[in-house]
Amino acid sequence: MSNSMADILKQAQTLQSKLTELQAEAEHKTVEASAGGGMVTAVVNGKLQLVKIHIEPQVAEGGDREMLEDLVVAAVNEAIRKAQQMMAEAMTRVTGGLKIPGLGG
Repeated sequence: MSNSMADILKQAQTLQSKLTELQAEAEHKTVEASAGGGMVTAVVNGKLQLVKIHIEPQVAEGGDREMLEDLVVAAVNEAIRKAQQMMAEAMTRVTGGLKIPGLGG
């Protein structure tokens, strides 16, 4: 095996290690988004899992279920978008902008 091939394999192993570390950290990194001026707040982790939702009591007591449902959807979708952006930025830092098929690059 040539030196350049060995170097490429070593770089690939290093990159794989960094990506594995990034995926492990993703569960502990969170983003928060709200809707309705803070009436509903959603927290999503880097694995795009909803980890917490907060609904201000006055919204729940207001009785407008359809509005509450819309606010929950909006807050969760925005939190997911922010989490995707956070992970894409982290991936770019790890890969140096290298596009890797299957890794959302």
